Amino acid sequence: MFTNAIVRVPGKSLVNGLSDSKELGLPDYDKAIIQHHSYIEALQSCGLEVNILESCEDYPDSTFVEDVALITSNCAIITRPGAESRRGEVEQIMAVLKSQFNNLETIEAPGTIEAGDVMMVGNHYYIGLSDRTNLEGAEQLIELLVKHGHTGSTVELKDVLHLKTGLSYIENNMLIICGEFKSDPIFSGFNHIEIPESESYAANCIWVNDNVLIPAGYPLSKEKISSTGYNVIEVDVSEFKKLDGGLSCLSLRY
Repeated sequence: MFTNAIVRVPGKSLVNGLSDSKELGLPDYDKAIIQHHSYIEALQSCGLEVNILESCEDYPDSTFVEDVALITSNCAIITRPGAESRRGEVEQIMAVLKSQFNNLETIEAPGTIEAGDVMMVGNHYYIGLSDRTNLEGAEQLIELLVKHGHTGSTVELKDVLHLKTGLSYIENNMLIICGEFKSDPIFSGFNHIEIPESESYAANCIWVNDNVLIPAGYPLSKEKISSTGYNVIEVDVSEFKKLDGGLSCLSLRY
C-alpha cells in the first residue's frame, strides 16, 4: 500500500519539453495546470498524502518527477537521466529526498537511468534498457537494490521510450501489457490485460491502493481493466501526452 506521493507543478517552460510526438502540438500550459490538479486530487482520493513541489522553470520536463528518482521500501535512489537536458533535475529532487530518507543512493556516470524504465513487482525490479537507460546504469541500480535487500533484472526494449510506456504492474500478478511485451517470455508468468494498439497510451497507468488510474479517453482499456475487478479512475493527461509523458511519470509514489 502507498501512503505518500511527490509531484511537481508544471512550469510555463513545459512547452519546451522533450517530445517525439510533435504531431500532437504543443501542450497548453493553462490546461496542463488544471489536469495536474485533477491528478493530485485522484491520488488524494486513493488515500495518499501528496507533497506538491513548486515548478522549476529551468527544467521544462521537471514535472515528470518519476524519472529522476526511485523510491523503494528500504532506500531512495537518485538516477542519472539519459536525456542530458534533464540532469539538472537531479539536484532539485535530491534536496527533497535528503530530508525524508536516511538511505539515499545515486547512479554515477557513465551510467544513465530514468525510472520510467523501472517497474516494481513486489521485491523485484525490472529495468528496461532503452535510449535513456544504459547497461551501466542498470547494473549500478541492481547492485544498489541488492545492497538494500531487493533484486533486479534487465529487459531489452525495441520500440518504446520507456519500459512503463508499454507495461504496468497492477498487483495480484496482473500486468497491463501492450505491443512488444505481449510475446516477451520474461513476462509469460503473469496474467495479462492486453491493451489494443489503438489505445497503446493507456498501457501506462498506475495501481494505487486497489485503484487503477488510467488516462481518460480509452474506453476499451477501461472496460478490460474494470472487468477484472479493479476500481478504475480516469484522469485526463492529454497535455502531458504531447511530451511523451504518462500517468506514472507525474509522481513518485511510496
